[in-house]
Amino acid sequence: MYALIIPASTPFVLLATVLALSWWEDRILPTPPPVEALAEAPFTPAVPAQLPEPPGADAALTREDAGR
Repeated sequence: MYALIIPASTPFVLLATVLALSWWEDRILPTPPPVEALAEAPFTPAVPAQLPEPPGADAALTREDAGR
């Protein structure tokens, strides 16, 4: 009989878990700052790092270039 209870109750256990996590997210976790505070802060995008350009296909490798 217990072998039938576990598979039949699995969807309800999963639903209860999702509902509990949703409640926890709404009530316990800190709330984001108000939209007005975000609008006042200036947005400065980060400058991406300049990567060195790889050598061309016709460039011959020397011992120094190969790192030996």
